[in-house]
Amino acid sequence: MFTILLIVGLVVILAVAVGLALRLRQGQGVGGQGLKRRFGPEYDRAVARHNGDTKAAERELNDRLRRYGSLREQPLAPGAQERYAERWTAVQEHFVESPHAALNEADVLLTQLSTDRGYPPNLAFEERVEALSVHHAHHVHGYLRVHEALRGENTEEMRSAFLAARGLFEALTSPHHGGRPHGRGLGRTRGTGRTPGKHEPAPAVGRGTEPARRDGARWAPGYPMTGGEAR
Repeated sequence: MFTILLIVGLVVILAVAVGLALRLRQGQGVGGQGLKRRFGPEYDRAVARHNGDTKAAERELNDRLRRYGSLREQPLAPGAQERYAERWTAVQEHFVESPHAALNEADVLLTQLSTDRGYPPNLAFEERVEALSVHHAHHVHGYLRVHEALRGENTEEMRSAFLAARGLFEALTSPHHGGRPHGRGLGRTRGTGRTPGKHEPAPAVGRGTEPARRDGARWAPGYPMTGGEAR
């Protein structure tokens, strides 16, 4: 009987010790290396925002983890993935006529998409960026670039921001983090009806990965916009 009580007492003491250790660790937050692995480029941006003060940046990132780390992204409703892909393609094509309006549409689309994935609907932009950075640290910069480009009238910056935002769009429409979307017009070679080979580039969304030109040709990065293509 004494042996059983002794064993039970030791188990209780061990459980209490483990609980205290976990609470202490949670209070201290994740260390620098862990935050670097978790946030990637977002870690560097946080440090830059705090003028090189890594401690302040790490406190900010740990605060994000405490607020949004337990958030679980919800799957999109059946058919929603394809509808979002079609809407993104439409925005991409609209970019030719009105870059600023198309970029604003992309911003609205990303906000709606993140809400559909389970992010709180009434978050201010800065808070939404923080929440997205916890789960999509390698893509959230595209969302930031869209807002920055919308404040100006530089068409090249708008085009670059649109392309950067595509990464977050793909991540949010993918059923797996960091994976490519699957479905009609996503992840297939245009017009072939087959999955790309190992070394073949696959279009990311819709009928192409970049805004189209008036003549229907692909608008490759660095291609000059002339005439009615720029505002």
